Amino acid sequence: MLFSRYGNTEPIADFYPNTTIMMCDLAGFTAWSSQRSPSDVFRLLETIYGAFDDIARAENVFKVETVGDCYVACAGLPQKQPKHAVIMARFAKKCLRRYETLIKKLEKYLGPDTTDLGIRVGLHSGGVTAGVLRGDKTRYQLFGDTVNTASRMESTGQVNKIQVSSETAKLLIDAGHGKSVIEREHLVTVKGKGEMQTYWIRSSSSKLEACTATNSLHTSSYGMNSSTNSIDTTLSVDSSIMRPPTKRMQSWTASDTARNPKEHRLIEWIVETLMKSLKKIAVDRRRTGTISNNTFPLADFDSDGPIIEEIKEVISIRQGVAPSLCASAVANAESSSEGNHHNQLTTEVSIAVEDQLRDYVTVISLLYHDNAFHNFEHAAHVLMSVSKLISRMLENKMNLDESINDDGMAIYKEEEEKEDNAYGATFDPMTEFACLFSALIHDVDHNGVPNSILIKEDTAKADQYRSKSVAEQHSIALAWSLLMEPCYEDLRKCIYQTEQERTRFRQVVVNSVMATDIVDAILKKSRDDRWEKAINMKNDDIFWGKSIENSNRMATIAIDHIIQASDTSHTMQHWQIFLKFNERLYREMHQAYKDGRAERDPSEFWYKGELDFFDFYIIPLATKLKESGVFGVSSDEYLNYAKSNRMEWALKGQDILIGYKERVF
Repeated sequence: MLFSRYGNTEPIADFYPNTTIMMCDLAGFTAWSSQRSPSDVFRLLETIYGAFDDIARAENVFKVETVGDCYVACAGLPQKQPKHAVIMARFAKKCLRRYETLIKKLEKYLGPDTTDLGIRVGLHSGGVTAGVLRGDKTRYQLFGDTVNTASRMESTGQVNKIQVSSETAKLLIDAGHGKSVIEREHLVTVKGKGEMQTYWIRSSSSKLEACTATNSLHTSSYGMNSSTNSIDTTLSVDSSIMRPPTKRMQSWTASDTARNPKEHRLIEWIVETLMKSLKKIAVDRRRTGTISNNTFPLADFDSDGPIIEEIKEVISIRQGVAPSLCASAVANAESSSEGNHHNQLTTEVSIAVEDQLRDYVTVISLLYHDNAFHNFEHAAHVLMSVSKLISRMLENKMNLDESINDDGMAIYKEEEEKEDNAYGATFDPMTEFACLFSALIHDVDHNGVPNSILIKEDTAKADQYRSKSVAEQHSIALAWSLLMEPCYEDLRKCIYQTEQERTRFRQVVVNSVMATDIVDAILKKSRDDRWEKAINMKNDDIFWGKSIENSNRMATIAIDHIIQASDTSHTMQHWQIFLKFNERLYREMHQAYKDGRAERDPSEFWYKGELDFFDFYIIPLATKLKESGVFGVSSDEYLNYAKSNRMEWALKGQDILIGYKERVF
């Protein structure tokens, strides 16, 4: 009776004495995924492991499963394969080469640090018990010490290398592939096994050729001539009419382009991200019938005046077509375009606009200094967080617009029943673009020192901006002046086409960038007062959310929170991401001290200062994200990471600081 669950049927299982198992794991995946939306995480896994599946079918390799970000495959079962070790080694090498090709292409779509990911591959040969484990979610599984050892070969391996056990190495040597096997220099300590001698599988010459070809492609793509190291003239910017003038802008030439391959990839990803947002604006404009007024005056905002005075307590967020519909329309249009079917939506954003956007982003990248922290990579990291939070706002809005009945079916609310917890911020595609644009330009031309030092060093600029938020106001003025150049006329017309649209775009940009000044006590109090006022009004009036004025008030606060959380998002992401950017900030502040610009060595206050930063700014900010109810589960994610990182820093921070100090000397 004990075995009666499946009657008299025997389990589908067998022992396979001669197999080789491969375990392949994405190194750095957990930290990388903490910065991305769930959809981007799955796009990466589906692309990489989908390519592995194709190779597996071609090589007659049996894919067992994926466990998290670990890919498991086997040769020698369910059909016997005498050369199972050779088959699996060839499969592993092809997977590694395919991965190296794909990951470079994926960074354009998945953002910064994607190419920093790697794969560790481990192989071990031996016998396994395999079969179908019946029950819920039935699937084929492997059991035995061979599986455990293959896992250890992966975990003790190195990034972008294939490590094999002595058993697998012997089979390869016996099959005549001894030249492909390299003995590892040191013994490896393996859990449950002790010290083991392991081997690497030699990289083939085709990998080198593939890398050479890829490098040549990247080099040519941003204008380099490999024989002369000269740069083609591809960018033309008249810096003499730029405002406000800076030494850096005066140093531009017509040959300026991305400074290195990584920066080039960041530029392409940012262009791709901003283009998606511009397409939403174009689709929304056509849907709503917004009439272009090409004759509205182009009188610019006062570039010499204090921008801080432009901060608005409430920005009027246009209530319109949800960008989810715009995004769907854009996706359908692009799908039709791929199938060579004509669709008017594909022509909404011209090639001229994309070219001008790419030029603009490239020039902005050149205006960022090579600071350790406040650099172009930081801007890209902030932009990625902004994009993630906006996407979560939209997903949360869509989830709130439906409920589930007793039969498990979705019931969509009538329009008047819907509660807009995003307060209209997700309904205006221009607001989305403005938030992304603000992230791009928020630290442009940053000098690597805080405002307190900048005011002492540059009294003219301090006077111009009344010694308040000097860096932030300067960044806005610089980026806006660049955008107003004649060479970006098509780009401007794509962003806004009426005076009202341009004013709203400017207001969102000013509010967003100014919100990144978290040190100015007056600005901080003003933001805190706005938050308290809005929350109190909301709690006192059950019909509060029906007011457009109140919705705009909360939307304005949500915009502030998006950029503030994103500017410090490394503190609310995986521990390794926090350490990466925390050390960069330490290096930047230490350099200022070393150069005589800062009075105190940051090591004197760094450990305690980080704890205070978590306690008095980061955790309260993450709590506000959660209390706002706007950002869905991302608010829980940010808050949990903030608390976890604070706990880790309290335990390990002093030892980590010692490492910082050693590495800056």
